[in-house]
Amino acid sequence: MQKLYLMRHGQTVYNTQHILQGRCDSPLTDEGIAQARRAAAWLREHGRDMEAVDLAASSPLGRAEATLDIVRAEVPQLAGAERASVPGLAERDYGTFEAGPVERLGVSPWDPGDAAVRRGGETNACARYRIVSTLRSLMNSCEGNVLAVSHGSISLAFKTYWAPYARCAQDVPLGNCCILVFEYDRARRAFANTEIVNPA
Repeated sequence: MQKLYLMRHGQTVYNTQHILQGRCDSPLTDEGIAQARRAAAWLREHGRDMEAVDLAASSPLGRAEATLDIVRAEVPQLAGAERASVPGLAERDYGTFEAGPVERLGVSPWDPGDAAVRRGGETNACARYRIVSTLRSLMNSCEGNVLAVSHGSISLAFKTYWAPYARCAQDVPLGNCCILVFEYDRARRAFANTEIVNPA
């Protein structure tokens, strides 16, 4: 059965400053770079599964692309995997709340519902549909495993959607560079979360 390794990007400057970061961007911190290297070390230990990765994809946002570049450089098994930048893996859009204090949103940015819609942000339903359809499409586009570097809130939306099928504890924080492992049943077009790892 195919596996999806869904990974969050490393710590960024905005993360440390508690600035709301959806479609806006900021660079990885030194700690974020170190987190990506620790995640790469965990992935290296899963050599066979990494050798079976056909596609290594990331959100087009710089923090996700930088994280994937570090992982690819440190996991030799990924050398043969196709590299892709996929818009559907981007973080949810918080509208004009972007690049302001997290507190201004008024709710948790991890699960904001439709709080940002009044400021031009993405609806919860749209964000959920986007990430589910994107990851299904990526899995169906190849025969092997997929590594996808994305973002915290959108990854939580994906995990929550498939929670009824989960085979591991779901009350695990999704830290920077966490890795969510899913098995993909192509016939049923369904994902089952089998592991959540916070190597950083």
